[in-house]
Amino acid sequence: MRPYILAGWVFAVLSAGCPGVQAQAGAPGPHPPPAAMEGLRLLYSGDPDAAIEQFRQIQAQSPDDPLGFILEAEGRWWKIYCESAEFKWGMTDAWHRQKLPGDQAYFQLADKAIALAETRLKQADSAEMHLHEGLAFALKAQLFSLRDEKRAEARAGVRAREHFLKALALDPSLADADMGLGLYNYYVDTLSTIAKVLRFFMGIPGGSKTEGVRQLRLAAEHGAITSAEARFYLVKNLRNIDRDYEQALKVMEPLAAQYPSNAIFQLVLGDLNAKLGRTDKAAAHYRAAAALPVPDAACREHIQMLSRAALAALGV
Repeated sequence: MRPYILAGWVFAVLSAGCPGVQAQAGAPGPHPPPAAMEGLRLLYSGDPDAAIEQFRQIQAQSPDDPLGFILEAEGRWWKIYCESAEFKWGMTDAWHRQKLPGDQAYFQLADKAIALAETRLKQADSAEMHLHEGLAFALKAQLFSLRDEKRAEARAGVRAREHFLKALALDPSLADADMGLGLYNYYVDTLSTIAKVLRFFMGIPGGSKTEGVRQLRLAAEHGAITSAEARFYLVKNLRNIDRDYEQALKVMEPLAAQYPSNAIFQLVLGDLNAKLGRTDKAAAHYRAAAALPVPDAACREHIQMLSRAALAALGV
């Protein structure tokens, strides 16, 4: 895991239990409209283009609501993630990406959501609008992270943290806000010594890994709109940083079962089984990923390349 401030705060769907995760009770958060839920189902099923069409319907119906713009940026993020993913150190992940012209549209969506949330907040303080603004800043932070723009990533991450804290101050039961705070706390506390010194001089608030894990588990168990994403990034933390592959597999398997057509989830299952020495299971998941009819042609081609690299590493 690159020792940077923030990575991977993204908007997600469907509140569902997370096997292997114990968390305190929480209350439901925002209730997205049916088009949002359908779009998120399509997105996590591996079809971001179809999901984006749903999210644009929300924008058309509610042009003053930041939700549709946040979700479209999230759809674009998964396209970026797929095309940027590499197989390194026995793991499939998006480690680095050059700046590309298409990034501007992604940032414009996040900025639009921020502006709309700010307008709403000037009218009335709202936990939901602080949550939305925090998610929009988090979207910016994750692409800055992928592009190795550390200062921009840190600034966006700190702004996101501020809004998540305000959301929880207004509604302490808003488990969705714990998603972003959990990732912030986890990553900041696991920085290298040099990075921690730089964090201090940059005035970036500290974090706690223990608290971050608790918050991620809370969001995974009780988040109304962030449970799936919290689970995915909890898996990544357990795999990339803690190297607890058995626990990561327990958290990942239900997510992949819920979205069996998501090729990225199949690759992650393959990685975890490979780390545990279960070669046959790992190979089966890698082959399953390559065989899935991924609608996006560029992503499909990339998935197949990643599968071949992973199978070669297994020696099968």
